[in-house]
Amino acid sequence: MTLPASSAARLETQLECLPVLLAGIRDGALDHKTASSQWSARQNLAHLARYHEVFLDRIRRVRNEDRPLLPRYRAEDDPEWPRWDALPVPEVLSRLRALRAELVQQAAQLSEAEWSRIGLHPRFGALSLVQWLEFFLLHEAHHLLCVLQRVRE
Repeated sequence: MTLPASSAARLETQLECLPVLLAGIRDGALDHKTASSQWSARQNLAHLARYHEVFLDRIRRVRNEDRPLLPRYRAEDDPEWPRWDALPVPEVLSRLRALRAELVQQAAQLSEAEWSRIGLHPRFGALSLVQWLEFFLLHEAHHLLCVLQRVRE
């Protein structure tokens, strides 16, 4: 199995929407929450950055272990989350860019056989690394939409 060109392109470019999403926002908008929103835009961005670290570890595990069980990631259960949640926006964005570059580099190094390796998700079952990357990109897109919603509310 190989990584589809569309997935590789999204991995390389999906975060390029951030300058557009964050353009012209008012002061305080990145920390704004509504009664119905769990996280602010800043917290959604911090979650994306932290999840890059988690996903890089998942790639390592799938490459090195036989069908590892990869539990659902919940920030609330992550002992590292409070540290990420406290970061200012410029630091979050800097870390997000650096971790994305690392993820793109790791993805470029994976062989066809490695893209076919399986990690087990508690809800979705056996997923190849290609499917895990699609899951990652869809999850990221959801949080990017949340960022847009929070800064425009």
